Amino acid sequence: MENIFFDSWESIIRTFSVTIMGYIAMIFLLRVSGKRTLSKMNAFDFVVTVALGSVLASLSLNKSVPLADGVTSFFVLIFLQYIITWLSVRIKQVKQLVTSQPTLLLYKGELLKDALKRKRVTIEEINSAARSGERGDLSRIHAMILETTGEITVVPELKSDSPHTLKDAGNFPG
Repeated sequence: MENIFFDSWESIIRTFSVTIMGYIAMIFLLRVSGKRTLSKMNAFDFVVTVALGSVLASLSLNKSVPLADGVTSFFVLIFLQYIITWLSVRIKQVKQLVTSQPTLLLYKGELLKDALKRKRVTIEEINSAARSGERGDLSRIHAMILETTGEITVVPELKSDSPHTLKDAGNFPG
């Protein structure tokens, strides 16, 4: 219990050095893996991000984890994320496994209450999205979609009778 506040300068220097080197290695690997790794997150991306943070914390604070092991773990996690996203672009079943489908929450000014309930979206969240889309009246909004990232997109109006961008929403009525 004697080392609760301070162990040694060697320990501080190791933590400082390994954290900086681990951070630089993680940033380098993320940049090499491409923009997709740093894009808006769906649940799969969130898990990878939390895992990377956990590895960096373990590497920084656990003296029994060498830098090479931490960097290897970064590489493996980022490589797996790259492979899964590469496959999800090419194989529909992989995409369905790792990402959700957009969900229509409002269509032609009408709230789709079953979709709101199923996706656990409150009317306050709908109103907030309308305000951020600079719309005060839900009846004047063509559509609201809960995206795969959890973001709500407001589509104020559509000029076309065939709204192609809404068709991938799982519950599109058209």
